[in-house]
Amino acid sequence: MKWIVTAAVVLTSYALATSYLDESVTLEGQLVQFQLRNPHSFAQVIVRDASGVDVRYAVEWRGAGELGAQGVTGGTLRAGDHLVITGNPSRQPNDHRVRLRTLLRPRDGFVWEWRQETRGPAL
Repeated sequence: MKWIVTAAVVLTSYALATSYLDESVTLEGQLVQFQLRNPHSFAQVIVRDASGVDVRYAVEWRGAGELGAQGVTGGTLRAGDHLVITGNPSRQPNDHRVRLRTLLRPRDGFVWEWRQETRGPAL
């Protein structure tokens, strides 16, 4: 009897699976916390919604290794920084989660943009 074994690697992440990749939102607010870690880094941002209520968003970013290679360190962002973020919104609006695509800090013009070469293998 012959056995054929096939293996496949599925490259995905929770952020990809739970985000609308074809939609984009823009958030503007104050950084509360920045966690540079693997497999994903996170920024916690307070955003004032249309009714004037402060809402805390979890913004998922690249891992520490990828960001470090691009010059982002644990000291790049500080609590209190005013940020403008674009990203893919969560499929669950009440989660207040965003998968980061671009980040701008207007104070000094610091910009980070998602780049194709940092994405890894094509899915």
